[in-house]
Amino acid sequence: MVVDYVKLTSPRITLLVMLTGFTGMWIASRGTVTPSLFLWGLLGIGLASAGSSVFNNCYDIDIDCLMKRTSKRPLPSGRINPAGAFTFGIFLSLASFFVLSFFVNALSAVLAALAIFVYSFLYTVILKRKTPHATEIGGISGALPPVIGWAAVKGSVGLEALLLFAIMFLWQPPHFWSLALRHKEDYKGAGIPTMSVVVPEKVTNLRSLIYISSLLVVSFLPYLIGMFGRLYLFVSLALGTLYLLLYLLSFFLKRDLNRSLFFYSITYLSLIFLFMVIDIRG
Repeated sequence: MVVDYVKLTSPRITLLVMLTGFTGMWIASRGTVTPSLFLWGLLGIGLASAGSSVFNNCYDIDIDCLMKRTSKRPLPSGRINPAGAFTFGIFLSLASFFVLSFFVNALSAVLAALAIFVYSFLYTVILKRKTPHATEIGGISGALPPVIGWAAVKGSVGLEALLLFAIMFLWQPPHFWSLALRHKEDYKGAGIPTMSVVVPEKVTNLRSLIYISSLLVVSFLPYLIGMFGRLYLFVSLALGTLYLLLYLLSFFLKRDLNRSLFFYSITYLSLIFLFMVIDIRG
């Protein structure tokens, strides 16, 4: 039972969210974030991500039952009661707001609440079943954790935080579309109009190429304004160029590299944020 409740929080996604949130705190403090702020800020960000995932699981029970990839999740398989899961989501979300409000600052709490709202309501309830652009609009939520981390330290949002937001925002559509292409029939059978369902695969990959090309350019900007040193520059350009080449290979040779692209996208994001932490300029 406990394991199933943990699964509702999408632990791997939550850990990635916490990594990007920590990076925002680390950069804002120039590597001098206090242990208490680090712990409370990271806890609040993690709780917000977990709560969002629980709400998503609650609302999507019907379509999760129809998809092979998700049919064995705790809710569609009947291992957890929907009412209990929804209560759990409310608890996590309120706990996030409480932790950030009382132990960090009001702005970080408001931004975390905004992230929950965008993902749980705007994306999951309003857009996901109606438009293929849901992924791009919903990406606002996934791009907020480093901004929340920045706000936790500074109490404001600056240019540096907006660049972190832009990197996260541009990363998300190609990351999700590679997964959606792998499970195209699942999404089609469940009636979810993802980009992979409503347009040809070539068009989806072309859109991904546009996002990745933009990501490569934007990832260069933090170096230009002095946020990071040459190590970050080299790593970000190398990782971004490889990401672009993989998509070009898939696009022009018409090879199915969606599985590799999905896992590489996670590696890309993890490494680029890790090197932000390592090569930050004081």
